[in-house]
Amino acid sequence: MTRKPQDFELWTEVAKSVKPLRKQAAGKKAPATKLRAAPRAAHPKPAIVPPPAAARSPPPLTGFDRRTSQKFTRGNVDIEARIDLHGTGIEMARVRLLRFLAEARHQGNRTVLVITGKGDSPFSRHTLHGKSHYDAPERQGKLRRHLPEWLHEAEFRALVSGFQPAHPKHGGGGAFYVRLRRDRTQP
Repeated sequence: MTRKPQDFELWTEVAKSVKPLRKQAAGKKAPATKLRAAPRAAHPKPAIVPPPAAARSPPPLTGFDRRTSQKFTRGNVDIEARIDLHGTGIEMARVRLLRFLAEARHQGNRTVLVITGKGDSPFSRHTLHGKSHYDAPERQGKLRRHLPEWLHEAEFRALVSGFQPAHPKHGGGGAFYVRLRRDRTQP
């Protein structure tokens, strides 16, 4: 495409009439406009800058693969540590649980048992084992209801990779198997 001198004159007139969006600092001149196109260079790859470590969100809960889930459902689990939160208030239970999970992970444990209790519901003694039993509306155990919510919070997701209701021989509806993430700071 060839450019005509009239085009350059027209462009110069238009450029003079335009007001800049931002005021320039005193003493700096506006850059001269060039009509010639610069040779095209290869597109530089954008630099990917990861956010600072504090701003990163912990990974989501991944749950379990099929085989691990089947082992947990059948109760074939090697429990490396356990915590019993019976009779603990909600706020204190959350603090104790977070401290326990952090310590268990630091010690290299992978599977822990968290006992919440079944609550005072008249149906609490009559628990059918299943993956979603803690969502049943007749169950009123406060700790059992809050535990899944807590484990989805960022503080807990940094420590936990997944959880599942425990087998009846480990507490059934009143307990959970919790799988901890590997501690990458350990040698």
